[in-house]
Amino acid sequence: MSEALPRRGATVLARPRVYGWAAAGLVLVAFPFYLDRFWLQAGLFAMAAAIGALGLNLLTGATGQLSMGHAFFLAVGAYGYCAFAGDGTDGLTGLGLPGWLAAVLAVVLAGAAGGAFSPIAGRLRGAYLGIATLALIFIGQHVLFNAHDLTGGFNGRAVPPLDLFGLTFDDSELLVAQVPFGSAEKLWYLGLVLLLASVLFARGVLRGRPGRAMNAIRDHRIAAGVMGVPVARYRAAVFVLSSMYAGLAGVLLALVFQRTVPEYFGMLLSLEYLAMIVIGGLGSVAGAVVGAVFVSLLPQLLNRYSDALPLVSAPGTGGIAPGEASRYLYGAAVVAVVLFLPGGLVRLTAGPRGRTARPSHSSGEES
Repeated sequence: MSEALPRRGATVLARPRVYGWAAAGLVLVAFPFYLDRFWLQAGLFAMAAAIGALGLNLLTGATGQLSMGHAFFLAVGAYGYCAFAGDGTDGLTGLGLPGWLAAVLAVVLAGAAGGAFSPIAGRLRGAYLGIATLALIFIGQHVLFNAHDLTGGFNGRAVPPLDLFGLTFDDSELLVAQVPFGSAEKLWYLGLVLLLASVLFARGVLRGRPGRAMNAIRDHRIAAGVMGVPVARYRAAVFVLSSMYAGLAGVLLALVFQRTVPEYFGMLLSLEYLAMIVIGGLGSVAGAVVGAVFVSLLPQLLNRYSDALPLVSAPGTGGIAPGEASRYLYGAAVVAVVLFLPGGLVRLTAGPRGRTARPSHSSGEES
């Protein structure tokens, strides 16, 4: 009898959470019918950022491997999709594959690139791994700017629209309940499905045996090896998985942008992804999503409402540009989180006790 009461109480407490998630899901599904293109594109950027942040959080937050080259794998996914789906009529390399197959192959290609680097990732740690992954950014930028036949060079290349189940995710209008659906509206639902699948898979990994092994490697690397955890193998495998998440995010970003530009996939993008997982909460699936939404939406909102904000103005008009202002706020948020909220913004939902509790993992590795 005494055991049944806690279970019944837990069930009652879980119902409001279930209802809340259901209501949030209905709101997200209804957004394309009421929001304009700006807000839909901003939401799609946040979805793509969340998918990429989930992969980096598995690598850095859960396993303790510092990566500065996440933008490289986003570029592999974005340009891989363009190369696989392009038909070559623009003078650039293209295999003319169906869009869905090109997207799958682009994610696999990003994972293969991560697999090629995984022997290094399995043996290095800390700052040494961060420096090694930083080299990927320089290599990637050199290739993107100079392999003109593949990437289009400085001007980039157009992104072929995705075809899935007879539906083309382009700007051709499709009437749904008398509401015209363009590319942003169509991609919105694709982004929701991809984000949901990415969240569920990441939660499954972290809550299962692989997640426990990853946390053991992060917190007590030597002890994990003594207990029989293949440390190098797990580190390499997580690096591949993180690369595939980044590749998927790159594909979605390319579809939203409709044009890939090499300059976007630079060091600044990798730093933004690190800011996402630190601000949201290291090692937390919800934290990765929250941090990605914060970091990706902030510059767009500042740009949208720059006229109404003090000290913020359009570039070249004398004030602080929205991009610069957003980076100042990123830095302030990172410092504030590290000093006052070590578990990230996601810990704000845990109540007073959860906010004051120390994080369940250490931020660094044993040497």
